[in-house]
Amino acid sequence: MTESLSTERTTAWRAYIEASQRLFTQVEEDLRATSGLSFADYHVLVLLSEAPGQRLRMGELADRLVFSPSRLTYQVSTMQRRGLVARQSCPDDRRGSEAVLTAAGLLTLREAAPHHLTSVRHHLIDDLDDAEIACLTRVFTRLGTRLRAVRDASTTAPQE
Repeated sequence: MTESLSTERTTAWRAYIEASQRLFTQVEEDLRATSGLSFADYHVLVLLSEAPGQRLRMGELADRLVFSPSRLTYQVSTMQRRGLVARQSCPDDRRGSEAVLTAAGLLTLREAAPHHLTSVRHHLIDDLDDAEIACLTRVFTRLGTRLRAVRDASTTAPQE
């Protein structure tokens, strides 16, 4: 049987779950109210805007978003219908496809970004001091690295 968590660790886990869900919900509500974008829409636009040529292979984009391939296909399809992204064949590998940021998508991102930044600052960043920001960065960078390694190991492990 697995050993239970101490009271302090249970309290920390529950505080994290509740606060992170409330934070995500509030930031997404603010984003929808000011731009009509979901958090997933916004994240796709940010990742594409930062990518070389403002395009990413669908598999890489799914990995960066932590989306399944089918979820990404649905996400990109809905954004494509709204003119925010296009889906094109990869220039160097016609079997693959890329999500490409459109001019309308870039404009939408530029209009949404200041409001999103205000929301993130108001609901999280401005309430933390420099030491707390540094601590969060260390903790979540370490966890993200470990969780990516676990996922990568499970996807490359031989199947029995």
